[in-house]
Amino acid sequence: MNRKNIISAVIFILLAALTFSAIFKGNDMTAVFAAMNKLHPAYLIAAMATAFFFVSAEGFMICYLLRCLNYKTTAATCVKYSFVGFFFSGITPSATGGQPMQLYYMKKEGHKVSDSTVVLMTVAVIYKLVLVVMGLGILIFCSQPLAQYLKGYLYLYYLGLFLNTALVVVLLFIMISPKCFKGIVVGGENLLKKFRILKHSRRRTERLIDMADQYHEAVLFFLKNKGKIGVVIAFTVVQRCSVFFLTWLIYQGLSLDGVTAFTVMSLQASIYIAVDMLPLPGAQGITELMYKTAFFQIFPGASLTASMCITRGLNFYMVLVVSALVSVWCHFGMKRRSGNCLAAK
Repeated sequence: MNRKNIISAVIFILLAALTFSAIFKGNDMTAVFAAMNKLHPAYLIAAMATAFFFVSAEGFMICYLLRCLNYKTTAATCVKYSFVGFFFSGITPSATGGQPMQLYYMKKEGHKVSDSTVVLMTVAVIYKLVLVVMGLGILIFCSQPLAQYLKGYLYLYYLGLFLNTALVVVLLFIMISPKCFKGIVVGGENLLKKFRILKHSRRRTERLIDMADQYHEAVLFFLKNKGKIGVVIAFTVVQRCSVFFLTWLIYQGLSLDGVTAFTVMSLQASIYIAVDMLPLPGAQGITELMYKTAFFQIFPGASLTASMCITRGLNFYMVLVVSALVSVWCHFGMKRRSGNCLAAK
């Protein structure tokens, strides 16, 4: 883990401490724990499985796309990449650390940087695209209930929807424009050389240009095989809905009724859209505040804080801990393999 990631982790821990302090302050925790104990074990297990499916699903999509590019890889290996990505996304602002770390481990395990970049960017673009389409659908068909439930946080929903839409447009432009991507790669290298971070190397420049050409070839492959992209889009919809469905499982597990699954899932989706691009590691603090506002009319009394602790605990903190363990295992596993290679020489 480099210095930047260590700083992000420290900020993450501080934010977590402040978040937990805000949750416990002003709440009758005895009543909250009593409400949490009412959760039916079957629904808790189903919610845990749903949380792990959400992260693992990205790995399945990475595996599918790599195999489309004729890589022999396993689902387990690619699920490992998705957990690594979740961990570093969770501890860095705006989830910026996930994909670079995934790319690092994929390169170390023999995948071309160009192909890995295309695969990860395809997954990211489709992920954001599905989120934007869902967000627009909620805005068009449920604008009144949205304003009623989100109240003062409605502006964050508009901001999040705008930022996600802008990012999708930018990523799509980079993907389909070879000149743009090559310009970014070469321009980035020139900038690093200007600041004397990199030394001049004709061979490195040629390799970067060659990587950009390979990247474009991979993009063209997917553009010519729209059926494969359709499969990823369909699976992404299922993946996105799974994490929203988790909140509905908690609602049912607490023996509550009177609100439809669509309402609960739509509200959870609106929170994700609002906080997804905010420069806070794991969107901590603001996610919890929005949850308490959005679900105030749905989870009565102590069940509101109880449901928030369970939902957030499962779909973020539990998965983050598991992702951290996977990342540590990957790190030391790679060191061990490097040591074996040196010993063999």
